[in-house]
Amino acid sequence: MEITIEQAAKILKERDNVLLLTHMSPDGDTLGCAFALCRALQLLGKKARVSTEGEISKKFLYLCDTVEENSFDEELVVAVDIADEKLFPENSHKYRGRVDLCVDHHVSNTHYAKDYCVEPTAAACAEVTFKLVKALGIEIDRPLANCIFTGLTTDTGCFRYSNVTKQTMNTAAQLIESGCDSYIINKLMFETNSRERIALEQMSLSTLEYYDDGKIAVMTVTLDMLEKSGASDSELDGIAAIPRTIEGVLVGILIKQKSNSLFKVSVRSDETVCSASELCSNFGGGGHAAAGGCAFNDMPLEEIKKQLVEYAEKLLAIR
Repeated sequence: MEITIEQAAKILKERDNVLLLTHMSPDGDTLGCAFALCRALQLLGKKARVSTEGEISKKFLYLCDTVEENSFDEELVVAVDIADEKLFPENSHKYRGRVDLCVDHHVSNTHYAKDYCVEPTAAACAEVTFKLVKALGIEIDRPLANCIFTGLTTDTGCFRYSNVTKQTMNTAAQLIESGCDSYIINKLMFETNSRERIALEQMSLSTLEYYDDGKIAVMTVTLDMLEKSGASDSELDGIAAIPRTIEGVLVGILIKQKSNSLFKVSVRSDETVCSASELCSNFGGGGHAAAGGCAFNDMPLEEIKKQLVEYAEKLLAIR
């Protein structure tokens, strides 16, 4: 059932022992929102913990310091920034069909939860989380502000994307007033890379290919590149945006090998001429107008590339 922010807050207030789920390959929005809700619930005297896929990228470790570790048998399962159960990491598959509440902002949300609080006009799930924390009656302190700001800045590309609205900027202003370390967070998210990450970027740039007179650009990251560079999977953040930054490119595609048989795709597009969500939905994925994702199983890389490019060309041709 679709519910309001106030109704979602009521559900959280009435239950204890809350498990917060994040999506596979967790980014700043799913992590920032999950840790923000975890801290808010703990401040209310409840037990709460965040479930993540493997180790969290070191640039997000400060989020863990905002909450206390505890163990319990969950009474309430909450999915944060997860549009579809297919995006659950392997350690959360057991919660498919068991999610009590979904807090999200994706227009492609499949409404898999018992109750869902989704605001598709929000630039980030962090905007929804900000409202939800305030509805819980919690005063936003610096650690809470840092969590929410992390989600807000990462999902808007440091407030550069077209999804940014007046509400986005108002939310950021209130978080800064609450003492969030905006400069430190932005520097960490957008201006700090390990040498391994730079090596991986160099390798992936060597795979760059153009299609449709340069309107489509495709890059690849393979398991071999990850091994040779020494970069971790969590350091892929940001590489997906590179193809779209090239002059004349309207659709940027990054194909990431996750295993011998699984490839994940990230798409960034000029939403005025091609919807990334529409492109990815054709292959069982989803997302937003300017950013989307999907996955391919048991298909050769060249065939994946061929199918993606052909459909992207089709979308561009009908605009």
